[in-house]
Amino acid sequence: MLAKIYRLKEREVKKVLHKGKPFFSYSVVFNVFPNKLPHSRFAIVIWGKSVPTNVLRNLYRRKYYDICSKYIWKWYWDVVCVVKSKTKLWKLPDDISKIESEITYLFEKKLWKNT
Repeated sequence: MLAKIYRLKEREVKKVLHKGKPFFSYSVVFNVFPNKLPHSRFAIVIWGKSVPTNVLRNLYRRKYYDICSKYIWKWYWDVVCVVKSKTKLWKLPDDISKIESEITYLFEKKLWKNT
């Protein structure tokens, strides 16, 4: 789990969603906005229709923050990950690995190329 200084607050998430540059994948959208801090900050938005329970939503949120912990010091951005509302997530190993691979792909391929 990330420390609070590396997570975005609700009003900051709204700012990034409004002004940030989007990067797309099949089931995930990253919105990225530069910040003036010496580290990156992260947030994830998972719609209630995507997961059947709050337990699964928290599981995916923890997985996302575990992946983000590798990228805290690489860039100085605010990153909001939005899981598309048509994506249905279950506690299947295939779903978890699919989301992890898409998030890693967006970090490594899309964001790294555009810095």
